[in-house]
Amino acid sequence: MAVDAARTEDGFTSARATRVMVTACRAAGLDDRGAELIRLGENALFRLASVPVVVRVARGEEWLRTARNEVTVSRWLAEEGFPAARSVEDLEQPLLVEGHPVTFWHLVQEGDRKATYGELGGILRDLHSLTLPAGLELPSFDPFGKQELRLDRAVIPEDDRVFLRKRWRELRDKFEELRFETPKGPVHGDAHVQNLMVDDRDQVILIDFEAFCFDHPEWDLMVTAVEHHSLGWQTDEQYAEFVGAYGRDLHDWHGYQTLRGLQEFGMTTWLMQNVQEDERTAAEYRRRIAGLRDDDGPRDWRPW
Repeated sequence: MAVDAARTEDGFTSARATRVMVTACRAAGLDDRGAELIRLGENALFRLASVPVVVRVARGEEWLRTARNEVTVSRWLAEEGFPAARSVEDLEQPLLVEGHPVTFWHLVQEGDRKATYGELGGILRDLHSLTLPAGLELPSFDPFGKQELRLDRAVIPEDDRVFLRKRWRELRDKFEELRFETPKGPVHGDAHVQNLMVDDRDQVILIDFEAFCFDHPEWDLMVTAVEHHSLGWQTDEQYAEFVGAYGRDLHDWHGYQTLRGLQEFGMTTWLMQNVQEDERTAAEYRRRIAGLRDDDGPRDWRPW
């Protein structure tokens, strides 16, 4: 259902996302009063006050196919009984508002704790063991799909842009040489522990299907492996729980360094999209770009 397919011209900001959310809610018959912006990242996420629903606003019309894929994946996982976020069933979605795909999700009523790394390893093991049904077509994992748009649109110094384009080409060359030894299957595509929620019944719920695809499981393992081995974001005990639950440490694989480069590049370009929001975001972007310029230097990056 297209409400307004006009192209976005003035950048994706919290103010623009709010305007899109309001229009989408009114088109869907939902009350937007009191809605709260809970996250601005690749998308803007709003929690409605009127009903237990989260509204997800994507950055541009280029992500319309992705939004459709997210809804399809959610409905498949629901049929499988897999613990995952659920799209709102009785709404035609995604909507397209001012060039932004908008989807609606049931709010996960959070419990009193965060998910553990052991639970992340376990849910990925279970996800990778699923078999796709006939007729469900998912894309391959594409570590480069969003990068060119990000580099074109980000408000960053030109020398940073030149450096990042050069690094992008280098990583593409390394990616072409990568050889996987595992079979393909369902892959989340952004498998960090923040994409797990624990509900008020203590059930661990997988969320965010934007990068969901059919590919090699290494793409899901690289996130936590890089966060631990490169960034030091987990203790040795936490990472051991992850490896123990899943059954594999990606650090031992010959392709780890290539995946590390891809993951760190993606983490930096993801953040740089929002440097205009506030100085805290801009400062973290500067920290990350400095790290990319020194492959062997320490990574003092902060979780975001």
